[in-house]
Amino acid sequence: MKDKTKLIEQFFEKGILLSKDLLEKELLEEGEDNLVGLNNHGNEEGPLVLQQEFSSIVDQKINWKKLDNLRVKFEKGNDLRSYQEEIKSLNNFKFSEEKKLEEVEVKGGGNLEILYSYAAEPKKYTIKDFTKLFISRYKYLENLLRHRQELSGVLSIERVINKKEKDKVAVIGLIVEINETRNNNLIIVIEDLTGRINLLVSGNKKELFKQAKDLVPDEVVGVVGNSGDKIIFVDTIVWPEIPVNNELKRLEEEEYAVFLSDVHIGSMDFLEEEFNKFLKWISGEVGTDKQKAIAKKIKYLFVIGDLVDGVGIYPNQDKELVIKDIYGQYEESARLLKKIPPHVQIVICPGNHDAVHLAEPQPAFDDTYVKSLLEMPNVKLVSNPAMITIGKRENSEGMNVLMYHGYSFDYYVANVDSIRFGGGYNRADLIMKFLLKRRHLAPAFTSTPYFPSYQEDPLLIKKIPDFFVTGHIHYSVATNYRGVTLISGSCWQKKTSFQEKLGHEPEPARVPIVNLKTREIKILKFI
Repeated sequence: MKDKTKLIEQFFEKGILLSKDLLEKELLEEGEDNLVGLNNHGNEEGPLVLQQEFSSIVDQKINWKKLDNLRVKFEKGNDLRSYQEEIKSLNNFKFSEEKKLEEVEVKGGGNLEILYSYAAEPKKYTIKDFTKLFISRYKYLENLLRHRQELSGVLSIERVINKKEKDKVAVIGLIVEINETRNNNLIIVIEDLTGRINLLVSGNKKELFKQAKDLVPDEVVGVVGNSGDKIIFVDTIVWPEIPVNNELKRLEEEEYAVFLSDVHIGSMDFLEEEFNKFLKWISGEVGTDKQKAIAKKIKYLFVIGDLVDGVGIYPNQDKELVIKDIYGQYEESARLLKKIPPHVQIVICPGNHDAVHLAEPQPAFDDTYVKSLLEMPNVKLVSNPAMITIGKRENSEGMNVLMYHGYSFDYYVANVDSIRFGGGYNRADLIMKFLLKRRHLAPAFTSTPYFPSYQEDPLLIKKIPDFFVTGHIHYSVATNYRGVTLISGSCWQKKTSFQEKLGHEPEPARVPIVNLKTREIKILKFI
């Protein structure tokens, strides 16, 4: 069967995704009849991924959902019950329209609101949902760009193509393709809802060319230039960005927020001694008099993903675990976090090592694994990403904290010149600025596994945060960008064998602390 696209669509409608390795096999080339055994085995709860190793038994009557669970159990090294719960939740996400999902006040603690979090709801996604996702993304960012002075008089791509006279034009489009020519120019294909057009960025325009080299597929930009025959010669590139004059908010009372990430409890490389030292400090037991005074004023603690090391995350991980059971890892997490004073509000979102699926948005933990954490009155579990409001009072609207673990960061370190050559994994601030500029947490669709929300693109940065906090790269950074405080958490794990292969140098046991009254940032070292 030469037309594999048709076959993919047919099985997608049945709730079945065909893996790349299976598509390359003669099984599919010989015809759809070889897959007849799958006709009545679509998964109503979410798509089944059909792998190459199943190809020899596709003509048998098999409970494919059960088989897929067994495969995942084998690959992840987890028990069947755990992954039955995980598979059940696949492809089941939508954005809650509630602005205020819950509000928490603990005696002696700070005020905390969950402004938005993502929740699970059964839904079977189709190709149309991905189309809606990109249309929603485009329309929102287009609206932002239309208010930019540089893009006054913006035209649709169709109108530019049909223009008889060639003159100065402005368009807004989603990037489809980027190619560098032999003459060291860039040819960029963009599209809007009316059509596609080529852009040419000359290598002779050094600054513009440098900017264009940082473009990634699927981001939405505005362009000003001179029109030609189905081409625009670019003079200016405009991003959605955040306002320059964004207000730097402060609280009237002196309170502190602390930011952790990538704790990796359960790993043999977990820095238990250093983490216990941190717990003693936040409890006021160790440190200088000044440090103890700060500890007493801490109202909020954010954990931005990878609370545990997980199970089956990478090959041979089991050899590097001291707690080999995922339940045991979360039990140990609860035991340690219970040492934190109860007046401190603890907010935890998942990361790529945690026991939720990898595709974003990742849901908040349910009680399958984290019953002990849920029993703690000062712990709030949110999705990845999530937006939290802290310090809200009658005379203060508080400050918003955007939590995002940062799994997409690997893509931008590898593919964006200004980040790769500007410090790579040691410069999380460059990545965060890059994302704020594009008003999206993963502008390149392939930068992270991604669930399409049928209501809106869930990774758009619609509300400008006061704090943008991330993790994942195991290196602490703290700075400000246009009124937004950028914080990357550190980690509590020594360099792993996997990181050593990648040449990645982590900076563990650093804790960024923010004075919410002055916005002063300190980083305490516990190693």
